[in-house]
Amino acid sequence: MAKTLATTVPDGRRLRSERSKQAIIDAMMDMISEGNLMPTARQVSERAGVGIRSVFRHFEDMENLFSLCDDARRQSYEEIFLSGNREGTLSERIVHAAEQHAKGYELHGNITRVTLAQRWRYKILRQNYARYQRGLRKDLENWLPEITHLDTTTREAIDAVASFEFWNRLREDQGLSKNSAINVVVEVLKGLIIKS
Repeated sequence: MAKTLATTVPDGRRLRSERSKQAIIDAMMDMISEGNLMPTARQVSERAGVGIRSVFRHFEDMENLFSLCDDARRQSYEEIFLSGNREGTLSERIVHAAEQHAKGYELHGNITRVTLAQRWRYKILRQNYARYQRGLRKDLENWLPEITHLDTTTREAIDAVASFEFWNRLREDQGLSKNSAINVVVEVLKGLIIKS
């Protein structure tokens, strides 16, 4: 039986709708990457070249849009944080872990800043951020299994030093270069882990 025309010809409206939805997500992510940590629906619609009603036709609200942007970046986050050279002595692995985390924090810093700035408003951002924190903690244990045997206070201090918040303070508030910030993280981690 021959296929009907309706099943062989793509629905033009559906394709336009998908392109419009993707343009909105891309516009949102581009604006965040450029430093706009609180883009409005109107700004996103203008950047995407669609009407503001299109934003809310595709997304229930801004929380839904933030969530889909986070989903779009998740694979990139995981590829960075789950990769890297995990061989070597404890000192070498501390350096490797700090360098790999720095790479991820530098690449995805603005999306993390958005999450921190907006998580009070959106439950999905709070949930996603908590999930990432658990993942980073587990990943650090993979880099440095020695830390699993340390006392609770030291273990929590290690997580704080390896966090985005600590990295952001070094880079933004204290004005350190990337390499200088890595050196600070490495030295503090060595002090906590090797001297414990």
